[in-house]
Amino acid sequence: MFLLAIPCSVALLVFARPLVATLFHYGAFKDSDVAQVALALAGYGSGLLGPVAIKVLAPGYCASQDMKTPMRIAIAALVATQLFNLALVPVLRHAGLALSIGLGALLNALLLLIGLLRRGSYKPLPGWGVFVLQVIAGSALLAIFLMWGAASFPWLGMRGELLKRVGLMTMMLLGAAAIYFIALAAAGVRLRQFVTH
Repeated sequence: MFLLAIPCSVALLVFARPLVATLFHYGAFKDSDVAQVALALAGYGSGLLGPVAIKVLAPGYCASQDMKTPMRIAIAALVATQLFNLALVPVLRHAGLALSIGLGALLNALLLLIGLLRRGSYKPLPGWGVFVLQVIAGSALLAIFLMWGAASFPWLGMRGELLKRVGLMTMMLLGAAAIYFIALAAAGVRLRQFVTH
């Protein structure tokens, strides 16, 4: 979950405008529309880890026939999301709505994790701290590369050059993935262990 969700979240945060431009910047879709959608995408990206973590953590309760606790946590997270909306939407508008949803999902996942830890259903193996630092370091390098790419190419200016923009986007994403996984390998992460277990 951490291995893939964290770099994807970082990519949505720092590379939102090129992504939106490549996918939607055609026809009646204006430059200003790209900026607005990119803000919303970045808001969702900030909380991407939340829904992914929920999919991993919630079955820990279902396996012990506890269906009520995840439901209570989901309701609490929903209430928190509405409170985030009240605080963020007046300031950030539609981006605040997207950010509130992401923050609510993160809170949901955090409460699920705390519950599993407290009841002893989940006991992290040694090495988690180092692994998280490795993922963060790799994601930081990925972010630097994508920030450079976002600033170095005229993503909006390539509106009439579909193949060129899609090709450049493909190379950027492949390059970012290569940087990330090479950084992990250099830091000592063995990807094979995620396949065999």
